[in-house]
Amino acid sequence: MADFDVPKLEDYLIVPEPRDQVTNHLAPFVAKPPHQSDLGFPEELVDNWKEVAIAKMGDLLGKYRSLQVFLDICVHCGACTDKCHYFLGTTDAKNMPVARQELLRKVYRRYFTFAGKYFPKLVGAVDLTEEVLDDWYSYFHQCSQCRRCSVFCPYGIDTAEISMAAREIMDAVGKGQKYCNEIIAKVFKIGNNLGLPEPALADTLEGLEEDIEDDTGVKVRLPLDEKGADILLITPSADFFAEPHVDGLMGYAKVFHEAGVSWTLSSKASEAANFGMFIGSYENMRKLALRIREAAIDLGVKRIVFGECGHAWRVAYSFLNTLAGPFDFLDQNYPIPQHICEFTYDLIKQDKLRFNKEENDHMTVTFHDSCNVARGAGMGGYEGGQFEIPRAVIKAACNNYYDMDDDTIHDATFCCGGGGGLLTDDLMEIRVKGAMPRMQALKKVTEEHGVTNLAAICAICKSQFAKTLPYFGFRMDQIVSVHQLVSNAIVMKGSEQEAELDGSAEEAGEAETA
Repeated sequence: MADFDVPKLEDYLIVPEPRDQVTNHLAPFVAKPPHQSDLGFPEELVDNWKEVAIAKMGDLLGKYRSLQVFLDICVHCGACTDKCHYFLGTTDAKNMPVARQELLRKVYRRYFTFAGKYFPKLVGAVDLTEEVLDDWYSYFHQCSQCRRCSVFCPYGIDTAEISMAAREIMDAVGKGQKYCNEIIAKVFKIGNNLGLPEPALADTLEGLEEDIEDDTGVKVRLPLDEKGADILLITPSADFFAEPHVDGLMGYAKVFHEAGVSWTLSSKASEAANFGMFIGSYENMRKLALRIREAAIDLGVKRIVFGECGHAWRVAYSFLNTLAGPFDFLDQNYPIPQHICEFTYDLIKQDKLRFNKEENDHMTVTFHDSCNVARGAGMGGYEGGQFEIPRAVIKAACNNYYDMDDDTIHDATFCCGGGGGLLTDDLMEIRVKGAMPRMQALKKVTEEHGVTNLAAICAICKSQFAKTLPYFGFRMDQIVSVHQLVSNAIVMKGSEQEAELDGSAEEAGEAETA
């Protein structure tokens, strides 16, 4: 299956001895000139790239005080060493978070500190050379910006912010990554990551309406560009395309239908994901976020609800108001924005949704806390809501649920291995090796509790696991959407499922009377 060694799953997670240059051959395809220019970057490596890179670094240090703090305060204690899934999976020393940071920190010292300018060897400062730039391009694309290391860092150093800065510097000199930059350009031109035009999107939604009616006997609408709807749903475009994502989208639609709310999708803003964050570009993040504001105003909605996408929710929760606010034109009685899990959970608490959990009895489920939700966002307006609410939704729809080990969930969750703009086939080796720690935890809960399925609320996690699960002896269809479980179990009013359940209950009552 693979032309590289797949890490073996052991009885427990083993911290490896660091080795040199194990994955230095890995690097994503470089962006083509149009992918660069569409985002406002040079089309290819500029002649004076070194001067441009140093100037850009200075600009970022001036903009983001935290970046300079993170570059100054590391004491090389090593607390982060065994916390990175890529280091654990590859054994490459430069995938230790502290070592990856040092690739940028050494250059920072050389050009922006007194000691580095005059006594570079004494402080480990280095000149910015083509070799260093190549190391940046390789290893800063072996970081999924998951921020697990920052949870365990005694100084709170955020490697993700350093990776974002390095990528923005590389874009500025004309050495950007094809996958991220091409996707951002698609959103600008068409409205979503997949490049799905409005007629194709409308046709897809119509097909899903037919599927739901065939299955339930209920006409459930998936509206597009309907002005005056109460809710604008912003969801990852993967939800329009393939399993398990599309099953989750049908789950949202059923929940909205049962809630009796009017809602719509937007062809202008049919994409929740914001890859501007992955490349560290505030300008592109803002341009992507403004589509949502414009769509909400154009359609006259009162609320914005986000679907199952990890980094989309982080951008929405943490940055949306700064990027595209204020959202004072929305109904202030509701969270701005709101996650689909929050929306569903509120209905569950009010006993407004009926479930037949037995519809999911063929599964024993565990939950993968997606990094950007777990460590970069919140949910429900209270501490820990991002951990409790998705699990509560799952348990409302399923009889059989078990968590993975405590040190692999919540804010200590392991990354899926494909986040941060790494979900591309040219990086399959790092994706598979980076998935190993999560697969190790899944193996244990599978053996101890008979878990058959892994649920997630992130489009990238779902896509990554569908590709990498088979490398570790699991089936690709073991990954499911949380709202896929909701879709399976929800009993809609007037549905065939309701008639079957209530009919069975009546027959049972008559039999007991007789």
